[in-house]
Amino acid sequence: MMHLRMPLLRRTGRLSAAVMATGIRAGILAAALSLAGSAQAASPDTLTGQILGTVHDAAGVAQMGATVYLYNRYDQLVNHVLTNEQGRFGFDALVPEIYSLRVILASFAPAERRNIAVLPNSENRLEISLASILSTVTLAPPGQVRGTLMTDDWKWILRSSQATRPILRFLPDSISSPSRALAANFSETTGVLKLSAGDGQSFIDGAGQDLGTAFALATSLANSGRVQFSGNLAYTPNNPATPGAGFRTSYSRTSPDGSSPEVVLTMHQLYLANRGSGIVAGTDSAPPLRTMSVAILDSMEITENIQLDYGFNYDSITYLDHLNYASPFARLTFDGGAMGRVRVAFSSGAPPAELLARDGARSSGGLEGTKQSELDQDLTALSYVPRVSMSNDHVAVQRTQDFEIGYERVDGSRTYTAGAYHEVVSNAAFMLSSPDASLPAGNLMPDLNSNSVILNVGSFQRTGFDAGVKQMLGDHFELALAAGMTGALIASRGAEVHDMTEGLAPKQVPWVTIRTTTVIPVTGTRITADYGWTDPGTLIPTHLFLAQRINQDVGANVYVRQPLPNILPWRMELTAELRNLLAQGYLPMGPHSVLTASPRAVRGGLNFIF
Repeated sequence: MMHLRMPLLRRTGRLSAAVMATGIRAGILAAALSLAGSAQAASPDTLTGQILGTVHDAAGVAQMGATVYLYNRYDQLVNHVLTNEQGRFGFDALVPEIYSLRVILASFAPAERRNIAVLPNSENRLEISLASILSTVTLAPPGQVRGTLMTDDWKWILRSSQATRPILRFLPDSISSPSRALAANFSETTGVLKLSAGDGQSFIDGAGQDLGTAFALATSLANSGRVQFSGNLAYTPNNPATPGAGFRTSYSRTSPDGSSPEVVLTMHQLYLANRGSGIVAGTDSAPPLRTMSVAILDSMEITENIQLDYGFNYDSITYLDHLNYASPFARLTFDGGAMGRVRVAFSSGAPPAELLARDGARSSGGLEGTKQSELDQDLTALSYVPRVSMSNDHVAVQRTQDFEIGYERVDGSRTYTAGAYHEVVSNAAFMLSSPDASLPAGNLMPDLNSNSVILNVGSFQRTGFDAGVKQMLGDHFELALAAGMTGALIASRGAEVHDMTEGLAPKQVPWVTIRTTTVIPVTGTRITADYGWTDPGTLIPTHLFLAQRINQDVGANVYVRQPLPNILPWRMELTAELRNLLAQGYLPMGPHSVLTASPRAVRGGLNFIF
């Protein structure tokens, strides 16, 4: 029996050892898999960031139900959430970008924070204090390692928020192709093509975007900047062989420190016929008018409520002579929340067209089209051609030194504005219509598309005051009223054309402009009509407001935009523009001559929007 049991025990011992070894290896493998799974589950997404915040009042009481809006660098709405019972909110899985945030709650002044830099694997913590007069937003330094600011409460907020919950899905192909890489470098691409025609246009009133064919293209470059390119060209009656043209290219980006640098290059080439001497445009005896402008502008936040916009234009003009000059500008904005906004501006030289275009692209609200697309603003900036004239057979450029202050306050659906400005103008140029052949040719320059000429009237200075109110009436109608006093030019008794520069005298005159805008709900037709009254027999030069949004028009003007049915892959719309229909603001000089700063014009067009 002993000999039989020993082999059996040996075999049993070897089997138990094998089983134990197998169990140990299985346990080690399970532990390794568990650790790998834990490491995989704990590994954060290092490519996105978060914005977290708490909303409370001045006493520190949490505010529930506040609406928090999140915008990207182009002021486009990305998302919006409501605060919970603890006053907390959160935006998760945000692509690295420059964001802006706005908090709105009844009985409190809105709180706004711009230039929030979201970096990969970062958490931006905000403390919003709402008040009835001045609300504030405090930004804590972003955490470089995820988890330094994220508590279990914040995780529950992000997990339970339907608006911020990420959507997971399986992609059929994870291999990137060259076309996908190219699409990733160029995003948010938009374009527009405008075809227009009409009569009465003069480049003296800054309507160059309606040469005939205008186009614009904008795209984001590798999510780090915005590139825009626009142009316009047409064959004018002065030169049916060679078209006049203008082109504009700009690059802009928003830096994490809050600055917004932009560089713009603009060029024009226009052919002007010398009708008095019979010279044909496009020939060697009538050189073209060539202009080139390089603009550099930037903005920075000095404090949370104070912003500075500044820059300069460098212009080069060639027409018989060659001129070069620089035009600096600056504007300081103080935002007092519910108390209103105050702006102080200064410019010298040419009007800061790029600053005005940036204002149009960033402004919001209203039916009158203040929040136009960036492409429309691009074409508007392209329209500003330097006001060139002739003085004693030499080329002269109109230059303006402008000092301006403006105030604006929004009270619900009503907006109040007030302001004042003082400007000094040299080599002022206006459009002159006269069949008088005895005009001195050394002070005349042919116009672009009309049968009139451009006259240099010398220098003048003026001071203006204004106030206005704008009221929204429902969702589809808006009414605006503005009035003020400004400097105008009047003709001295017995003044003739040949001594016009000595025959003009300044005078303070009142003016009133009433403007209505409506959008027809069914057809989507946008109609804007205004009427500007002033003292008859006076000439009011055009003033471009830098510190306030107000209209000072002359005569009756109508603007119509009619969307067309979407029968093609892109949107289309018809446009009509009628300026100064009653021919007001015309200053008689002599028996046959008329001087004006706002000529009558009628134009229509077809727009293709991509």
